[in-house]
Amino acid sequence: MQDNMKARRKPTIRISQSDHARLSALASTVAARNPKASDELLAELERARIVSDGLISAGAVQMGSTVTFKPDTGDAKTVTLVFPGDADISEGKVSILTPIGTALIGLSAGQSIMWTARDGRRHELSVLAVNRPAREGDAADQRAPAPSTKAGV
Repeated sequence: MQDNMKARRKPTIRISQSDHARLSALASTVAARNPKASDELLAELERARIVSDGLISAGAVQMGSTVTFKPDTGDAKTVTLVFPGDADISEGKVSILTPIGTALIGLSAGQSIMWTARDGRRHELSVLAVNRPAREGDAADQRAPAPSTKAGV
């Protein structure tokens, strides 16, 4: 019975203030046409620890993060978590409004979560690695401009 309880407890997740605000607005916007996705996302946002944008760990899955995870159904997969308008599964871009996208938000490498697929089946995935894109204000965003070339040479 203890294993059952452990499997049901969701891991601690951390979400930046800006992602939390944008995702809350998104969930509200889609509630009428996709109540299940909206409810799932809102449930994750409610249990998340909200962290200042500048203090969010680079290892936490945020919007735009590229995540390598291992599902209980097979081999490791790498996807980028995006807003619905940017989703393209052929490019590995998964919408936050998919069950797997909602399950990934806020997790860190080494964490696992149980999630329910659209067919109602329960699955578990484990996050192996997280790569977050440079954001405004990040050190990577402070790059020097490319050197210019002289005209006519």
